Amino acid sequence: MITIPYLTALTTYFSYGLLFAFGQFRDFFRKIFDWWHASNLEGYAPICLGLEDFYTRRLYLRIQDCFGRPIASAPDAWFDVVERYSNDNNKTLKRTDKISRCLNLGSYNYLGFAAADEYCTPRVIDSLCRFSASTCSTRVEGGTTTLHKELEECVANFVGKPAAVVFGMGYVTNSAILPVIIGKGGLIISDSLNHNSIVNGARGSGATIRVFQHNTPSHLEKVLREQIADGQPRTHRPWKKIIVVVEGIYSMEGELCKLPEIVAICKKYKAYVYLDEAHSIGAVGKTGRGVCELLGVDTADVDIMMGTFTKSFGSCGGYIAGSKELVQYLKYTCPAHLYATSISPPAAQQIISSIKVILGEDGSSRGAQKLARIRENSNFFRSELQKMGFEVLGDNDSPVMPIMLYNPAKIPAFSRECLKQNVAVVTVAFPATPLLLARARICISASHTKEDLLKALEVISQVGDMVGIKYFPAEPNKQQQDQQQQQPGKDTIKLD
Repeated sequence: MITIPYLTALTTYFSYGLLFAFGQFRDFFRKIFDWWHASNLEGYAPICLGLEDFYTRRLYLRIQDCFGRPIASAPDAWFDVVERYSNDNNKTLKRTDKISRCLNLGSYNYLGFAAADEYCTPRVIDSLCRFSASTCSTRVEGGTTTLHKELEECVANFVGKPAAVVFGMGYVTNSAILPVIIGKGGLIISDSLNHNSIVNGARGSGATIRVFQHNTPSHLEKVLREQIADGQPRTHRPWKKIIVVVEGIYSMEGELCKLPEIVAICKKYKAYVYLDEAHSIGAVGKTGRGVCELLGVDTADVDIMMGTFTKSFGSCGGYIAGSKELVQYLKYTCPAHLYATSISPPAAQQIISSIKVILGEDGSSRGAQKLARIRENSNFFRSELQKMGFEVLGDNDSPVMPIMLYNPAKIPAFSRECLKQNVAVVTVAFPATPLLLARARICISASHTKEDLLKALEVISQVGDMVGIKYFPAEPNKQQQDQQQQQPGKDTIKLD
């Protein structure tokens, strides 16, 4: 868990308090002025009301130029960012014809498949000519092509499960699947920092939800033991089923799940394991098969494996892999399979082709090289940031590395100053993170060269000094250490 320095927490609370007070002050005068103007919706309740609307108007709009920046090229290691301007204090932003060529540290392009690829791109173009851009139908009607069948077999073999089913959107994969596999009388035990798609899916299931401390197996065991002893609320009957939901790599923390310990605990208490590998599949492990391969966990011990194709495969959609019985049941009952348009055929072909490259089935070693490069790039970049004095979250081998900003004023300052020096970063704040834990989230790619990373480090270091987010003392570099070692020699007197 993150331990916030006392002074940092105090100044962050003060900054938010100041913004809140000024916002309320402005809203007070706004009501006075609006009172003189007749409303066309007299008698209607305001459609936008509450703290969410206040946060959007008084906090988010001040810095919305740091979010939703349009791009005009493929999200490769470098991409074109469209410049925007505002004439009304950031309430609206207008695009210009100018673009800036920026180093991309924000996209989930872990293996570099988002740009044109010598193996994938020609096959995607062929599939577009053969199948068109969309099936214009659901999977159970006319939306299942030979590519969809091949993709499901390919994914099942890749992750090490008997069967798999694919969907057109990663977010929906979680939010639509959980209500199908568990309902009233069931218990979902979720990591406290699980993704919003898991949270919404759990809420929509009707099952009882309990939360355990982030990535803490001992607390998970405590929650499991208490809930099994107590049983269902009011009736105290045994739970119909218990599912423990965790992520492979936590998207806002960059931390690897403590999967071996969690699997052992779930086996002990006969609970199912649901693993979300959105950020880990394809990106970690010797052959890119995710945290199970990286941490030495048998995929047979993970009951439900979920993942997305938007990070490592340069496409879109998501999958569920598990037993043949589970996958067949989902195909009969899941709304995302029955009612949603199937994944685009060119997108399906992109996934198939990228998996073949990763496994070396394209006849080259490019897949192994990409996996080695993303691992080397991630560990190098994380190590250098920590040496500079930044507070960096996450574990080694993870391509996601959050740099803590904390103070709300530092969110736009860091983002804008990096963009001025042609480095595009993603900043994240409340409600995506807790109020005090704003951060910049860096995503490293195998397509980044050593020169790209060194430039990024130089810019981030300069901006970090300017903004004041180096919360730890920097380590002296090798040249400084050598100078310090040689310094005493200058004061010595050589005697004959």
